[in-house]
Amino acid sequence: MTATQATKVVGQRLPKLNASEFVRGTAQYTADIRLPGMLFARLLRSPYAHARIKRIDSSKALALKGVKAVITAADFPLDSIPPGVAGTFKMVMASDKALYHGQPVAAVAAEDPFTAAEALGLIDVEYEELPLVLTVDQALSANAPIIDQSLRTKDATGAAISSHPSNAAMRAESDRGSVDKGFAEAEVVAEGTYEISRAHQGYLEPQACLAAVEPGGRVMVWTSSQGGFTTQGQIAAILGLPRSSVRVTVPEVGGAFGGKIFSIIEPVAVVLAQRTGQPVKLVLSREEVLRATGPGAGGRFHVRVGCKRDGTITAMSFEAWLDVGCCTPEHSASYVLLLVGAPYGKIPHLRIIVHEVLTNRPGLHPYRAPLSPQVYYAMEQVIDEAARTLGMDPVAFRLKNASEEGDPRPEGTPFNRIGLKPLLQRIMESKHYNTPIGERNRGRGLALGYWPNFAMLSTTHVSISPDGTAAVTVGSVDLSGTRGVFQQIAAEELGLRPEQVTVTMGDTDTVGLTEVSGGSRTAYTMGTAVSRACQEVIAQAKSRAARRLGVQVEAVDHAEGKFFAKDAPNKKVSWSDVAVAPDGVLEGRSSVSQLAGHPAFSAGLADVEVDPDTGKVRLLRYTAFQDVGKALNPTRVEAQIQAGTAQGVGWALSEEYRYSSAGAVLNATLLDYRMPTALDLPFIEVQLLEVPSPEGPYGARGVGEAPIVPPLPTLANAFYAATGKRQRAAPMTPERVLQALRTSS
Repeated sequence: MTATQATKVVGQRLPKLNASEFVRGTAQYTADIRLPGMLFARLLRSPYAHARIKRIDSSKALALKGVKAVITAADFPLDSIPPGVAGTFKMVMASDKALYHGQPVAAVAAEDPFTAAEALGLIDVEYEELPLVLTVDQALSANAPIIDQSLRTKDATGAAISSHPSNAAMRAESDRGSVDKGFAEAEVVAEGTYEISRAHQGYLEPQACLAAVEPGGRVMVWTSSQGGFTTQGQIAAILGLPRSSVRVTVPEVGGAFGGKIFSIIEPVAVVLAQRTGQPVKLVLSREEVLRATGPGAGGRFHVRVGCKRDGTITAMSFEAWLDVGCCTPEHSASYVLLLVGAPYGKIPHLRIIVHEVLTNRPGLHPYRAPLSPQVYYAMEQVIDEAARTLGMDPVAFRLKNASEEGDPRPEGTPFNRIGLKPLLQRIMESKHYNTPIGERNRGRGLALGYWPNFAMLSTTHVSISPDGTAAVTVGSVDLSGTRGVFQQIAAEELGLRPEQVTVTMGDTDTVGLTEVSGGSRTAYTMGTAVSRACQEVIAQAKSRAARRLGVQVEAVDHAEGKFFAKDAPNKKVSWSDVAVAPDGVLEGRSSVSQLAGHPAFSAGLADVEVDPDTGKVRLLRYTAFQDVGKALNPTRVEAQIQAGTAQGVGWALSEEYRYSSAGAVLNATLLDYRMPTALDLPFIEVQLLEVPSPEGPYGARGVGEAPIVPPLPTLANAFYAATGKRQRAAPMTPERVLQALRTSS
């Protein structure tokens, strides 16, 4: 497996594996599973964004016919919950205080969902309403109510840097060179402050789980999660159970985009199942999903860039204030430190400061390329401003400062092989970039995107059946058609047709430890694991074939599913011949984690039209450019890029959470939370660049995260080109646009 070898299956536009099941509606999701004696759970949620819970009386609810159990935080081992999941538990159940509107305070299990819903109204909760903070500025003000009296501000290492309670959860800082020196050397300085609202991941399937307890006490969980082992570990940690006593199965998942990594409902279902001795299903409504699960971060960002008149960037400073809600399970600051300035690794002086600030809102969950759209929304607008001030072409300005192999990444490690400069050259040569836009009130914008891409741990098992077909079992979750990619990789390696390879997504009992499917690492790391497991199988098969052919194993070659002696290629044996040898099952295993980095750069080029009377911004044309290393299945890769772009466009133009003064989400329905539809988008053109990564399957890079990053700054820069006004808050709603058009700057 190399990046340059010719392939027959990998790189082909094969249809999505199991597509017919989704089209016909036969694919099974968690909510579709039913077990004998199954109960239905519902959550009672706080009507206050900040309130002390003085008393909970569930006696009336328990007296209702059909109700089997009511639980509160008191039913969890609060004193032994580890720090690593303490933030997650705040999203599971409120204990002494409700910290956001809609936080669960109790849960009911009943014989049917209607009885469970009725029982919620019979639970008597006495609250003492407390002052609340809803914004970063409110939270950091001198007399702000303190959300968590035990909290002390920490640095990036976790060390406390304050001795008094504060809503400032973290202050992380990273420096390269001396920004003071860099700005002193600058001849032109551009800067700006930008704000971006929280946005939801927008997955189709609400969170759902089903828990059952076996007679011996072992817990069985089916859940819509991004990782069975991740969920297993969180359940075990929160409930004080050995991991081996929790088995997690992940059926089909209807989208996630980072929003289904943390286990915020599974512990509730497990405790109810333990209490009742019956299976318990908990499925959230769409309103609950929008109101009380973890969205992507909002915040305020200040960027300053200094450069010479020839376009050389001398310094960049970046400061972020992140609204992390009631808790910080995601550690958002660490993402920002990995992102700022990545496309401009030649900058000698770089400073990044990140503040995590608590508010009375739900805690954050990752959202596709966590924090990168927000960071690049601010940074790429200031880069655009610097290029315009210098009178330079925006692509030429970026090309002059573009990162190359050997340049430092934001965290200091050098880039390995990357394709940013070829990507920028592709943009300059593109038909879109060289087509005049014409007409008044129209503008064209450009911006870059970046995601470092992760590796983490992936485990797989490959076996050969007596008929010569192959079975692949992987520990990852299929969120974007990855099982089809694994089928292609296995077929390529083993010399089989794709239909001769089956791929099964295993559970926590049937395959080795595999970390979460997210961070654009699944095809990269698991694909490598599948390839290596296949190579192990081939090595075993060559040994068996050598005995059948009467030659040394070194003389055996393999191609198109046949094994033959190199000096006698007409004498062959097949997979089925070696699979039934008396040596036992022909199988290979691989567990992969330590792979080289495979960072992904992307870019957006967009044309917009701004209606000065209504403030409506209409997207006319969008081209997405991305270095994918190797498109294992170009159709799936393009679909990932188009989907990520659509999400970014939604965030740029319409998607945001709106809160009342009491902290309640005002737009917790899909009628009011405005995601773009096909009617709102033009056809998104995709241009793929293939600069192979040093490792990974056939040079492939992670694809899914990077395309959501450019749309926000791309459309903002296009808005400036159309109007001469900077849009400093996202999304660009008609109200904000009209306000920007009426300002003088």
